[in-house]
Amino acid sequence: MRAAVATGVGQGFTTKDVEIDVPIGREVLIDVKASGLCHSDLHIVENDFGFRLPSVLGHEIAGIVTAIGPDVSAIAVGDHVVGCLIQFCGACTSCLSGRTYECPNPTATLRGEGEGSRLRNADGSDLGQSFGLGGFAEQALVHENQLAVVRKDIPFAQAAIIGCAVATGAGAAINSAGVRVGDTVAVVGTGGVGLNAISGALIAGASRVIAIDIEDGKLEAAKSFGATDVINSRRVDPVAEVLRLTDGGVDHAFEVIGLAATQEQVVAMPRPGGHSYFIGMAKPGTTVTLDSSVPALTRHSSVEGVVMGSTNLKRDIPMYADLYMQGRLNLDGLVSQEISIDQIDEAYEALKRGEVIRSVITRF
Repeated sequence: MRAAVATGVGQGFTTKDVEIDVPIGREVLIDVKASGLCHSDLHIVENDFGFRLPSVLGHEIAGIVTAIGPDVSAIAVGDHVVGCLIQFCGACTSCLSGRTYECPNPTATLRGEGEGSRLRNADGSDLGQSFGLGGFAEQALVHENQLAVVRKDIPFAQAAIIGCAVATGAGAAINSAGVRVGDTVAVVGTGGVGLNAISGALIAGASRVIAIDIEDGKLEAAKSFGATDVINSRRVDPVAEVLRLTDGGVDHAFEVIGLAATQEQVVAMPRPGGHSYFIGMAKPGTTVTLDSSVPALTRHSSVEGVVMGSTNLKRDIPMYADLYMQGRLNLDGLVSQEISIDQIDEAYEALKRGEVIRSVITRF
């Protein structure tokens, strides 16, 4: 099968023929119909986070099940599924409490010693599979715990981005922050995840959602997703403007970029008793300075790191698919273009220039 392989840090993606194994145990073989280009995969190929390379990346996938291992219990051949990079065992205290995103045993979704590699190069050597998914390929071999069955009438391109961009952004507002009716929200960074944080806040009932970015085009997009106010932080002090608009600060402030400067801004945006959330993937070594003086402590504000929107993928991904089909969740506005597997580097360059929200591979 054809796959786009990340060969090393700073080397981009190379499309070539690779081999994929047959499913064993609880593995599911998928014909990939759509695979989204998330910024996180770009970070992995541009920075040394310690990920195994060469590897097949790609973690926003949707497709059709073509084969299952003998121990698969909840997925059948012919099902339409969406993948998610949350890896959970299903048996620990966190999993049994519904907090699968906190599972301390992510390797439970991978093959064990002596079971061989799921992916191999044409010469038979082992090939890495990022987050147990490896979606930049014609097929993917994935543990059933990392897949959610979705309705068959949702388009594949829109379904694919639910697995990360939607789950992370909307989940941050709905699950992590627990936004309630009437709450006020600020979102710094209006890419794919930020736009979904706006969507999630509105679904949860927020009365005011303030979008902050440095690109007017992205702020216009934020309006189409329901932002009630927009701030271009190139032109004005975003903290001062948020405090002015809300008469003292928001209930919840989300940072979706991963920069120390914007993280420190987000910490200053909530009202007394409000909350700040770090969602963006920062580069290795990034640090943030927090005020710990008595006046800061008496504000009773909190700062929380959020991974994957505190998502329970088996519950949340089908729910987001239903919300889209009901016209209550905007996914069409997230899919900027559909591309071929040979256009990944070009599409990521467009993402870095701010020209697209999400590119999705639909031609392999």
